[in-house]
Amino acid sequence: MRHLPLLCMVALGASLTACETTPPEQDPVQIKLNDLDSRTTRIERVVSNQSLVELAQRVDALQAQVRTLQGQLDEVQNSNEALKKQQRDLYADLDRRLSQRGAADTLVTGGAAGAAAGAAAGAGASPVAAEQAAYNQAFDALKNAKYPEAIRGFQEFLTSYPKSDLADNAQYWLGESFYVTRDFQSAQSTFRAVLNRTPPSRKAPDALLKLGFSQFELKQYSEARTTLADVTRRFPDSSAAKLAEKRLSEFPADAH
Repeated sequence: MRHLPLLCMVALGASLTACETTPPEQDPVQIKLNDLDSRTTRIERVVSNQSLVELAQRVDALQAQVRTLQGQLDEVQNSNEALKKQQRDLYADLDRRLSQRGAADTLVTGGAAGAAAGAAAGAGASPVAAEQAAYNQAFDALKNAKYPEAIRGFQEFLTSYPKSDLADNAQYWLGESFYVTRDFQSAQSTFRAVLNRTPPSRKAPDALLKLGFSQFELKQYSEARTTLADVTRRFPDSSAAKLAEKRLSEFPADAH
């Protein structure tokens, strides 16, 4: 009996030690919360990675589009430069042919008068040279797409040299200068001035054609039809007539 309290104390101590070494049972709710949190973290990581992939793909696609647009812009610029060169060459060739035709007409109709004028000029500065220089300056401006300068140059030439052999050319190219700057009203009046010259201008077919083109651009379709048909009737074998026929085929169906 004497040892009973001691035994009880030993048993109590062993029980307490057993309780200390056995881990407490975890709360099921907390376990589920921890698992849910872990799954949420993994999902967020996957979504984040996927978003980065999609963003990278979009960046790549945008870069590809930029490269494509840059290539297209380069093509347009190259085409524009080629068109400008073609236009300058066309103007130069047409002006050369018109000038040659004008020179031939002058030789036929006024060779004697021209020779007399040349003899009278003697060794001094030739008025013809001054005319040619003024004309060339305006025409060079036109070829180089300096249209306001070309317009001023041709207008000044016509004011200073209204009787010049180059006046027909200057009047026509003044109309062209207005036309390419889309001043179709001024182009109309200028091409009409070419047609009203006396004697009739050798550039009448081209002037009549461009008059019709100007009317077409202003949507004056009835007048344009009449004018272009007049080109084909009056100058059937000319290149102007072929261009007139082509433009007549391009009229809108509802044009009146």
